[in-house]
Amino acid sequence: MNRIDVPIAQLSFTQKLDLMEMLWSDMAGNEKNLESPAWHGAILNDREAALNAGKVTVSNWEEAKERIKKNVA
Repeated sequence: MNRIDVPIAQLSFTQKLDLMEMLWSDMAGNEKNLESPAWHGAILNDREAALNAGKVTVSNWEEAKERIKKNVA
């Protein structure tokens, strides 16, 4: 496979979003061909174990967004 050089730094923000959406759409349509890396499964297993052990809690999306906004501001 040949590498394609795209002058990303020269693209506008809107063009970058369009490019990202095109790539995501194409990749999502072929999800059976995508494999998560092994480390990803290990992290998910660790997080699930921590949740089951009561070491972490979860928030609904609205609460999480508010917490993120406060931490970023």
